[in-house]
Amino acid sequence: MCDTLVARGQTTASGALLFAKNSDREANEAQYPLFVPAAEHAAGAALRCTYISIPQVAHTHGVLLSRPFWMWGAEMGANEHGVVIGNEAVHAKIAPQAEPALIGMDLLRLGLERGASAEEAVDVITALLGEFGQGGNCAHKGRFEYHNSFIIADAAGDAFVLETVGRDWAVERVAAKRSISNSYTIGSDFERLSDGAERLAQAHGLAPEGQAFDFAEVFANRKRSALASGHQRWCRTSALLGAKAGGIQATEMMGFLRDHGAQAARRPDWRPDGILGGAVSAHATYGPVRRFGQTTASWVAELGNGKSAQRRAVHWLTATAAPDTGIFKPVFFGPGWTGAGLPDFGPAPGDVFDARTRWWRHERLHRAVLRNYPERLAAFAGERDRLEASFVARVEALLARGGSAAEAGALSAAIWREADRAEGRWLEKVLRVPENPAFRPSAPMAAHWGSLARQARMR
Repeated sequence: MCDTLVARGQTTASGALLFAKNSDREANEAQYPLFVPAAEHAAGAALRCTYISIPQVAHTHGVLLSRPFWMWGAEMGANEHGVVIGNEAVHAKIAPQAEPALIGMDLLRLGLERGASAEEAVDVITALLGEFGQGGNCAHKGRFEYHNSFIIADAAGDAFVLETVGRDWAVERVAAKRSISNSYTIGSDFERLSDGAERLAQAHGLAPEGQAFDFAEVFANRKRSALASGHQRWCRTSALLGAKAGGIQATEMMGFLRDHGAQAARRPDWRPDGILGGAVSAHATYGPVRRFGQTTASWVAELGNGKSAQRRAVHWLTATAAPDTGIFKPVFFGPGWTGAGLPDFGPAPGDVFDARTRWWRHERLHRAVLRNYPERLAAFAGERDRLEASFVARVEALLARGGSAAEAGALSAAIWREADRAEGRWLEKVLRVPENPAFRPSAPMAAHWGSLARQARMR
């Protein structure tokens, strides 16, 4: 369960493209930023993806990824040319392939490594789908196979939605603002359609010949999507984007990723428990579906020169779960920032608690907050917002004066260290707030998180 949003330059305050994604996976399925430099490869070389090997290409672009620790692919990422991609699980009337092939996260990384523009990345992914298909278990534990949808955008301001079922697909060019979730959303207004999509539908008795072809209406399994609140969350992100007539800012995209839905917005005592509903920022709880409903990483990107000709290739990463309990930190990566350097992302996490890793250190804060969500979050939310605003102001000041790549890299590194120190303070504050019985998690949710703690060997 994930949500991805994009706003093209004509709708943003800076004139640059904005992209945002929450990656929702299993609660102990740690995710981390990974940089892979551009590389040249020998003729005939093979590439091992998560489950299968495919032929490698002669050149791969440098990429910055948010990668679940156990797979080759990634949930979201960017490349050195300013292409960004986020993917979603979507549920069709035609069952996904269980036999291992390329999984959606592999396709995402391949699109970034091989596509120098959004349109080229679309072509890369659709060609690989046709040749190798998609399939295999996408869950770290248990089984979860699914088809995929993608938002693919670039620093030139182009953006596309790509929705797939098996080896077939539809592409829609984004006009202004768009979001996707765990549901099919491309109707009959697609720009391109795979050669086999209509034949596939007809072979399964889903689209009688002679009728206008509506991709979502033909393929979507609405009941399965409803279990994941896919359509409900798509409506929520669409409404959040639509509420702004113009001038969307990166900070507002961060706010959208922290959103818990209309009901939470009306209730100051709201706490995450039970069904997901329209919440964009998800916290895992009990039940077979909600097990996959934890936001494990969040990313906002601002790309392009924009209205003031300032080069913008700034990526804001939490590098932690739960953006409502975390903080967005900048990375300068993409056109114009060669040599900027990256902050210290630290060692890669796994599915067992490791205090050396940023992701698991944050989990101590996140999980402590869940035991009294309203009061413990309030203990540091104000400082989080002020600190994050100061980060944005410092980045904007650097952009305004045309700071060098070296200065940008130093600023990013300093902010990441400052954010780490702040989270240490916030944990101390949170632990001083008692567990209020009025806001204690329900027994099923408490049992679920207790089980997760035991599996992760958290004390």
